[in-house]
Amino acid sequence: MFEHNNLLGLKYLSATEIKEILEQATYFKQLFNRPVKQVPTLRNKTIVSLFYENSTRTKGSFDMAIKMLGAGSLNFAVSNSSASKGETLVDTIKNLASMGVDGFIVRHSMAGVPELIANNVDVPVINAGDGFNEHPTQALLDMFTMIEQKGYIEGKKVTIIGDIKHSRVVRSNIWGLSKLGAEVTVCGPASLIPHGIEEMGCRVVHKVEDAIKDADFINVLRVQFERQRGNFFPSVREYYHEYGITSARLKAAKADVLIMHPGPMNRGVEISTEVADGPYNIILEQVRNGVAVRMAVLYLLLARRNEL
Repeated sequence: MFEHNNLLGLKYLSATEIKEILEQATYFKQLFNRPVKQVPTLRNKTIVSLFYENSTRTKGSFDMAIKMLGAGSLNFAVSNSSASKGETLVDTIKNLASMGVDGFIVRHSMAGVPELIANNVDVPVINAGDGFNEHPTQALLDMFTMIEQKGYIEGKKVTIIGDIKHSRVVRSNIWGLSKLGAEVTVCGPASLIPHGIEEMGCRVVHKVEDAIKDADFINVLRVQFERQRGNFFPSVREYYHEYGITSARLKAAKADVLIMHPGPMNRGVEISTEVADGPYNIILEQVRNGVAVRMAVLYLLLARRNEL
């Protein structure tokens, strides 16, 4: 039974709780093929989207999930709010909470902000990405897609390649995949691998060929130039030469390997166009599954909470 009041990170969930979310997402995905793609489980609920960072996939996916569950949404435009006049974050969310909203979806460039908000309101808070910390719903949709494609995760080998240091996606994936029994390998330049990440339960390698040779899934991360402070490799051209996922490089991988990417993609930096649009990729299926997974999270936190 999922009994959490918030979804702040997969670090805090058990394998059983992760599976419950994924099972609920399986049910909601069945709605996609129906003429009426809406269920009124969150009717009369209002959910606030607090996105202090730009987003296309995550925000659009949550907006679609809210609509399909029959809830109302309030999209908080930071640039047009009192935050631009100096109002503190805590005062902002307390003012919004006083209006009677039923939940918050939060993305912020600083780690820990969703938890700070959760400590100051009495409604569910969902972390939509915080700093270099976690992005739990992205990892959940990644795992949902893996199970959909291969049937199970336990024993599967998942390689995550790219800017590990600045990624919140990788941390949520390591927590979640490890709890479900996958073998996780991370790969990238030494300058983009955070010290001590092995303690989370993953293997670290620096040569792409070693990282992908036995992988069932390769999850490619973009280089997050906007979060970097300093130069972590000589040039984009050299990074692509050493770490870019290309058709030539995939010859060293298993014949049935599948390519994933949380987006947005930087073609010609971490992945070639041929691979991004090729037969190995399940990237658009990840996007599609994101709606079902976020519906499941919203349902478990808001609808189920009222039933208990």
